[in-house]
Amino acid sequence: MNQTVFNVLFLCTGNSARSIMAEALLNHLGKGRFRAFSGGSFPSGVVNPLAIERLGIEGISSEGARSKSWDEFAKADAEKMDFVITVCDNAAGEVCPVWPGQPITAHWGVADPAAAEDSQKFIEFAKAFAVLERRINLFVNLNPTGLGRMLLEQQVRAIGQ
Repeated sequence: MNQTVFNVLFLCTGNSARSIMAEALLNHLGKGRFRAFSGGSFPSGVVNPLAIERLGIEGISSEGARSKSWDEFAKADAEKMDFVITVCDNAAGEVCPVWPGQPITAHWGVADPAAAEDSQKFIEFAKAFAVLERRINLFVNLNPTGLGRMLLEQQVRAIGQ
């Protein structure tokens, strides 16, 4: 039995924390039904060590995690994305590239844990992870093939509310 695998791109400005955690989480929780990627409008070039630490604490692999530009996913020969989800308010307000294949888009704003005071960063990364985990669990329980595009888009966007 062939099962459709849905490609999902998580975007954030720096692609160093929230989008990296979302990518790893969906690859873990999606159980092969989803393939997640992440990118940034102005990638920092470095994955935040606290994002890697949080993933490790949660037992989720961060292998291959890297901060990269969203331009990699906007090229004509790039893999077609089925969903593009922004996880930071800055990226949501930026002019995004035109994504091949007209993916469903949504905004799931999550507070930036890296912006917290040093003494609060560990707990803020845990909070951001928990928000992403809750949303991604809702997302993986949707039935993308059984819903019409408009209803699916409404449900994906509602997850971020």
